[in-house]
Formats: sequence, C-alpha cells, structure tokens
Amino acid sequence: MPGHSSPTKQTLRDRGICVVIPTYNNAGTIADVVQRTLAQCFDVIVVSDGCTDGTLDILRSIEGITIVAYEKNEGKGTALKRGFRKALEMGFAYAITIDADGQHFPEDIPHLLHVNQKHPGALIVGQRKGLDKAERSAGSKFANAFSNFWFAVQTGHFLWDTQTGFRLYPLKKLYGLSLLTSRYEAELELLVFSSWHGIELISTPVNVFYPSPEKRVSHFRPALDFSRIFVLNTVLCALAVVYGLPLAIWRGLMTFLRTTYSLLFFLISIFFIITPAAMLWLTFVRDVEKKQMGIHKMLWGFAKFVTVWHGIPGVKFSIGNPHNEDFQKPAIIISNHQSHLDLMTMLMHTPKLVVLTKDWVWNNPFYGYIIRHAEFYPVSEGMDALLPKLRSLIDRGYSIAIYPEGTRSPDCSISRFHQGAFYLAEELNVDVLPFILYGAGKALPKEDKHLHKWPIRIEIDKRISPEEMQASYGQTLRERANNLRKYYKHRYAEIANRLEQDV
Repeated sequence: MPGHSSPTKQTLRDRGICVVIPTYNNAGTIADVVQRTLAQCFDVIVVSDGCTDGTLDILRSIEGITIVAYEKNEGKGTALKRGFRKALEMGFAYAITIDADGQHFPEDIPHLLHVNQKHPGALIVGQRKGLDKAERSAGSKFANAFSNFWFAVQTGHFLWDTQTGFRLYPLKKLYGLSLLTSRYEAELELLVFSSWHGIELISTPVNVFYPSPEKRVSHFRPALDFSRIFVLNTVLCALAVVYGLPLAIWRGLMTFLRTTYSLLFFLISIFFIITPAAMLWLTFVRDVEKKQMGIHKMLWGFAKFVTVWHGIPGVKFSIGNPHNEDFQKPAIIISNHQSHLDLMTMLMHTPKLVVLTKDWVWNNPFYGYIIRHAEFYPVSEGMDALLPKLRSLIDRGYSIAIYPEGTRSPDCSISRFHQGAFYLAEELNVDVLPFILYGAGKALPKEDKHLHKWPIRIEIDKRISPEEMQASYGQTLRERANNLRKYYKHRYAEIANRLEQDV
C-alpha cells in the first residue's frame, strides 16, 4: 500500500530524499510507475510536462503524490527544473529522478539510498545493466556512446551511462540549474556542471526494462536532438577550458593550502609552543598533582583552541550536550573512532581526562612527550596491568577515554566493539559516558592525506550507570559491547541523516 511505512521509506524521509518523475504523454505506464514508487518512498513529485493524452487525469486519481502541471510541453529539462524547485520549496535535500516510461525499476530506490548513505552529497548515476545487449535503436546506442565520450573530454571523468534518467541529485549543490537547456540534453549538462564544481559522481548498477519496439513511447527526435546535442557539446567543450579547468585547479589549490596550513599550524604549535611550555612547567613546578593538572590544561586548551576558538579551515565543529554533562563525576568515556582528528574532539571537553592510546600514539615523535607526561597509557599494557593506575586516576577525579573499536574506521561505519571499556567500567564501578562522533572521518579520511570541507559533530549522550548497564545492555561484557555497538549505529545514523542534508 502506498501509505504503508517501512524502514526504507522512513530513512528516505529522514535524509530529505524525494522522488521526482517527469512525464509527457505516458498514460500507459504512469500509474504503474507512480504506484511502485509510492511503495518505496513517501514523497513523490510528478511533473506533467504539458501532457495531452490523459496522463494528468490519471495522476489526479492517485492519492499521496504532489503534482506539478503546466499546459505547454517544454521538454525534460524544464520538467526537471520545475520538479527540483518544488522539491526545494518542500524542504528536500535530495531528489531521485525516474523516467515515467517504465524503463526503470522503482524497487532499486533502496539501492540508491544505500549508495547515498555511503557517499553523502554525491550525484549518483544509475548505470543501466545489460545496456549493450538490450534491443535498442541505432540512434539510442550512438547517443549514449557520443554523450559518454564528450562527457569524458569535458570533465576528465568517464561514466558508462550518461544518458540514464535514474539518478539521485544533491539539490542544494546543483550548479547551472538556471542555465539548463529545456530538453533531452539537460541531464548531460547537470552531470558536467556538477563535475566541474567538484561534486562526487558515483555510478552504480540498476535494473532496466526495455519493452518491445512497438510498445515503446519515445520522444527522442534524432535529427533535431542530435543537432542540439552537437551544439551543446561544442559550448561545453569551450566552457571546460575557460570555466571547468580553472575551477578544478582552484579547488585542488584550496585543498592543498587547507591541508598544508593545518599541518604546519599543528606542528609549529606542538614543537614551539606546547612542548617547550610543558618542559618548563615540569622543570620548575614541584607539586606532582599540580604538574599533572598543568599538562592536562595545556592539552585541553590547545584542543579547544584548535576545534572551537581558532578552528580548522573548512571544518565546522558543533557539540550536542542535551543532558548538560559537566564531567565533574569520573566515567569511562567511549567514542567511535574515525580519524586523526578524534583525539582533539575528545580532549576539548575537560582537562580531567586521560585517553588510552595505541603504542604509535604513545611513542609519537610529535606529541608523545606530552601524552606520556599526561598519564595517557597504551592499551598494549593490558587491562589488568592498567587497572591499578586507572583506579588511581579515577580516585583523583579523572575520566578515562577509550575507543571500543580499537582502530579507526576507513568508511566511518561502526566496527565491532571490544570488551575492554566495559571491563574497566565494571571493575572501577563507574558510569559509561557515550560520545557519538560524526564527520571526523569525512574531514580527514583514514586512507586520505588531505583535509576536506566537512562538518564535525560531537553529541554527548546520557551517562549509563553500572546498574543500568547491567539491566539494559546485558549481563556479560560481550552482550554489553554488542548492544552498545547497535546503539551507536542507530545514533550515528540519526546524526548522519540530519547533517548530510546540508553537506
């Protein structure tokens, strides 16, 4: 039933994704396409591009859709523009486009959603399966090959299917929409302008249905449309030189400068400010507790300066603290692990914090000296060996931070949780305080050395007391690790669905 809820339909709505179906005289297929689309998505916008064959009457008989209609046929480009503008007016961030002729399978919408979750902000192109074996006209085959070739020339990227109408568009990032031509070739323009402006283009296989030639409804006019495509590609090739290429060079330069500036700022701060100040402090201050707290305040102040007061170029930090956590009571703080930036996002909250690290962090030539004197410990020592040291820190009012995943996630997914954090919480009889981190792995991915523009969000959730941990998350350490991981996946998805509408 169209109104029936499902996880996919709810997730599409949570992520601000609608479906736009442009149609011109598809009375024979439009009802089936729309009904099947409604089975996958709550929010469907159908654009009637001057239909004269009863299509509009059929649409008006279908409940639960938004109709954009006008009398004169103005072409697919105009229909897309009007559909996208309507979607933006309604508050949507993404639009999936499906042709109304029955060629595409609305049942593939969950697949496009999955790709969108892995590549937020990307323009996703549904590459039709078996296109080379399908029974198509010579004109159609040539048009796709022609379009693919010139797209590669104009952008430096190759896509196997630039003519497909089954796509997911990031509406807030579409460039050239006001310049879009009105007809068939508009979809190629959208790809080219998106590529020039650095929008990630992802091609993914989708199913396709080609009816027999006598049953197809096609509005492609070979002579006229090929002429339009030829003129368009001539213009786009010229623009690629004077507009697209300079944009790519500028974007690469900004990425390089952003990365270089951030790295130099970090190294200069560590070598010439933080480390000398720490050495002087440790040399001249006699009280041991005062020494330790001084080092912690230096780390806290530097982390806060980098993340909040000074900032990282292109990275906007935000913090959610709905339960007004003040860190006065010691806890085991856990967080998902994504990036080299994670440590800064952890240290910025309180000076009374010790982080359990890996050996390479503890021995790091840049900041290992400070970390060792701040009583950070490597997890390689083993939890049993660390327990007396950590108990002493808890008694002194410090919280212990640990990443249950153990290693950074290459794709920001929540990996398996180890049991160590929950063992410590049980043995030390302290609360577990969950941090949900979003965006650090997008701003500085594990497999990438460049700093990218991306928001980072830290949400501080409600403390879990030892009694609640046992009652709600399991009797055994393994149960607690598994259940907390499920909780993290759910919370991370909530944050991602909200923030990835604006990336």
